[in-house]
Amino acid sequence: MLWPAAIRNTVKTGPDREVLTVYPYRSACPKSIWRSLISSARNEIVFAGYTNYFLWLEHPNLAKILKRKAEQGCKIRFLIGDPGSEVTRRREEVENVPLTVSTRIRITLSEIEQVRGVPGIEARFGDEHIAMSVFRFDSEMLVTPYLAKLVGHDSPMMHLRRYQDDGLFDRFGYHASELWSNGRNIWAESQTERADSASSG
Repeated sequence: MLWPAAIRNTVKTGPDREVLTVYPYRSACPKSIWRSLISSARNEIVFAGYTNYFLWLEHPNLAKILKRKAEQGCKIRFLIGDPGSEVTRRREEVENVPLTVSTRIRITLSEIEQVRGVPGIEARFGDEHIAMSVFRFDSEMLVTPYLAKLVGHDSPMMHLRRYQDDGLFDRFGYHASELWSNGRNIWAESQTERADSASSG
């Protein structure tokens, strides 16, 4: 059955129906969207941004909110760039901004210490998502592909909702899952570093 042109022009029926909204800049997305997605997620939240720095600036008491959600059974994962890696160093040269990538990452590392040890909250290092951030909230997702020389808030963003198998949502979800599987446990590494420091002292 062929739908009338008027309906086809207003109702998405193909793979692009998973695209709810696009923003030319991540910073153009209302904070209320982020708050709504975080608060409504019940099963899974993934913060796979290279620094995730902006989250702590724009969402006061985020650590407390995430701790409460984890206690209610929500699985929360942070995938963060390694502040000491060569990938991070090269990105700093590209961005050439005063607030460096490694500094922004270390701010996030300091913030997530508040939820360290909370069952259901995990954090890993990974350098392969330097060019794209994926933020998942159950069946909705915010995706930011980074443009050349631009920081995250100056890059475009898509708001997706899952409606089909192997659609855009699933493709980006697979991307984030693969990066997570190759990540390194942040807190396990910090424990090892402290142990090495203690033994050498």
